[in-house]
Amino acid sequence: MIGRYTLPDMGRVWSEAHKYELWCQVETLVMEAHVAAGTVPAEALAAVRKAPAPTPEAVAEIEAVTQHDVIAFLSAWADNTEPREAAAYVHFGMTSSDLLDTALALQLVEATDLLLEKADRLVGVLRQHALAHRATLRVGRTHGIHAEPDVWGHRVADFAFAVARSRDRIRTARAAVGVMAISGAVGTYSNIDPAVERYVADKLGLKPAQVSTQVVIRDGISEWVCALAVMATVLEAIALEVRHGQRTEVRELWEPFGKGQKGSSAMPHKKNPIMSERLAGIARLVRAQAVPVMEGIPLWHERDISHSSTERIALPDASIALDYMLNLTIRLMSGLVVDAERMKANLESTGGLIYTSTVLLELVDMGLSRDAEAYPLTQRAAMKTWETGRPFRETLREEAAAAGLKIDESRLDEVCRPERFVADLSGMFDRLAELT
Repeated sequence: MIGRYTLPDMGRVWSEAHKYELWCQVETLVMEAHVAAGTVPAEALAAVRKAPAPTPEAVAEIEAVTQHDVIAFLSAWADNTEPREAAAYVHFGMTSSDLLDTALALQLVEATDLLLEKADRLVGVLRQHALAHRATLRVGRTHGIHAEPDVWGHRVADFAFAVARSRDRIRTARAAVGVMAISGAVGTYSNIDPAVERYVADKLGLKPAQVSTQVVIRDGISEWVCALAVMATVLEAIALEVRHGQRTEVRELWEPFGKGQKGSSAMPHKKNPIMSERLAGIARLVRAQAVPVMEGIPLWHERDISHSSTERIALPDASIALDYMLNLTIRLMSGLVVDAERMKANLESTGGLIYTSTVLLELVDMGLSRDAEAYPLTQRAAMKTWETGRPFRETLREEAAAAGLKIDESRLDEVCRPERFVADLSGMFDRLAELT
């Protein structure tokens, strides 16, 4: 992922330097287990512990010749070890995947914890925003068309619960990726004792794979990246709502616009929804990683490396991009400007058409036949309002008179109030207030 969208903490998780630090940690723990079992001399472990992790540059120089990253790492680390002979016991009984999959599990857990911290913060921001607007009337829309009265807090509450569920999926996926294996070539423990695997797992807070055929099968990692993709798409849904709300014809919502900010190089009046549009674009990148990672589940026999090149790109990119998206959505919703007066004006802009469903039911309750009288009457009046711009109640009165139908205007006065439509949302807001 390019630096523009990489936040420092997540960038460090996926840095080459940190990867080699983790590789040293895993290899050192394996040596500890061997020393405890009497397989490796203790003085070798002491020398290896003192050796600093190799630099990415040193590993890259050797890999240019060996064309094998683990061998290059081991050689570069051996160059830092005094005496160098002690490095002979590093990687003892292991195969490359033992190191790669175990260290990758650590990176995935670290990345997940950063994502979960931001997801918790976003749930709180959305919860508070929705509760603050539990009485902010607006028009609800279906198919982009005005439907019935609603409140802005209702829409945001939906997002809050969706983000919370997405966070919980990521939390579940954390366990799915916190899995390691140190079982040797083809996973038969032919040259390494299973006790070594258990020791390392306990020290690192990971779970040994239930079975490993040299690599940990990628269903858990696929679950993780799919959980990230769902969260990214929920964040895009929030962004889409803001983008619509900031349209000139709507003007109900405004992204934060800082002092000195410019909206267009050509048109000084522009305040564009750039944060929301950026979220929409980056969500595509997170979703795009799901299929390539899942295609790493089927490998040839006990192991191949067709998954490796994909994961070097897909796993860092998915988590770095989502980390950025979560941070950006927190900023967006923390500074979102809600124009309650414009929301009210838009709600009233169709001359009462948003009450047609209620009028229809009320007419049926007055004794009119739904199919033969109430629905045709309501629809004819609504279409006349669309065409002329005259108030719906006025066109309804005319159409009823023309059809010889009597309606009780006072009853319609009672039901055609926007507050009536949101009167039963208190239970939902109570549940939202308890959301953590």
